[in-house]
Amino acid sequence: MIDFLKNELSTWEYLKSLNLPIIMYGMGNGADSICAKLATEGLEVSEYFASDDFVRGQRFHGKIVKKLSDIEREYEDFVIVIAFGTQLPDVMDRIKSIAGRHKLVAPTMPVYGENIFDKDFVKEHEGDILKALELFDEEKSNDFYRKIIKFQFTGKLEYLIGCESSKDEAYQNILNLGNNESYLDLGAYRGDTVDEFLKYTGGIYRHILALEPDPKSYKKLMEHCKNLHNFTTYNFAVWNENCEIFFDKKGGRMSSASKCGVPISAITIDSLNQPFTYIKMDVEGSEKCAILGGLNTIKKYKPKLNIALYHRGEDIFTLPLLIHKIQPSYKLFIRHHPYIPAWDTNLYCI
Repeated sequence: MIDFLKNELSTWEYLKSLNLPIIMYGMGNGADSICAKLATEGLEVSEYFASDDFVRGQRFHGKIVKKLSDIEREYEDFVIVIAFGTQLPDVMDRIKSIAGRHKLVAPTMPVYGENIFDKDFVKEHEGDILKALELFDEEKSNDFYRKIIKFQFTGKLEYLIGCESSKDEAYQNILNLGNNESYLDLGAYRGDTVDEFLKYTGGIYRHILALEPDPKSYKKLMEHCKNLHNFTTYNFAVWNENCEIFFDKKGGRMSSASKCGVPISAITIDSLNQPFTYIKMDVEGSEKCAILGGLNTIKKYKPKLNIALYHRGEDIFTLPLLIHKIQPSYKLFIRHHPYIPAWDTNLYCI
């Protein structure tokens, strides 16, 4: 076992060791995935609860969804499992407050793929995890990487909170965007990351090219950015080749490439044939494909990169290793911006 994990229990080992009722906070796809994993570990959820404003007598997995106050009256002791993601400050504060009163874990479940960060997964990929760690020369990044790995393995909030960092810090201390950037926004959604780019460049730039595959989001992106100069956008996905792929249209951030859905056009970064100076990739689990489709651009122009590291269980180590292999001269940084669980964890390459 990795040295900095040898005294830690995985989320699932910890839940087994307590032998307490498991109370799940949240409903939906995340809860379904955690319930399925618990079942493979011989564990089950005793009760479900939601924030007070959302409790309306509904049922989930055959049980009435309750308020936490109901659970606290009915059970002397229990452990809470967080089953949703949030970056809302008031909700995160509520979770932290609950963690101060009760045993609590926030399991890391892959947004895409099936690789769960459990003991078997860590043992299988120990070498790659340690190789990726060695790529982070900056002391803060090295520390943050360890803490994120610890959080993904244990589900303990203390590790996640211990590596929170603001977007301001990343943009001002790492990316340092100038006034002549050529920006490629992959997964532009409805324009929020275009706005982020404009904020940190003061609205002065050379060109923005934004790709968004979801039709509804693309329409809103076009409307949102209609008054920008030197702005181009395509209703395409990004991939490792120019082709058609199947796309699961969910009309939001969770829209993604899939094994079924509707066919859409996908293109590579290299086929755009532009000297980008800054590329952001948040493409719902297709980051590896996007990187492979941009080999020549990355090698030739060495653009600053901002890559999501949290969609797949293996992203935290496979993507830094891939980038280093393609362009060894990059300096690599990792930052986690406030979010529970470890979503909005990004790789910055300079």
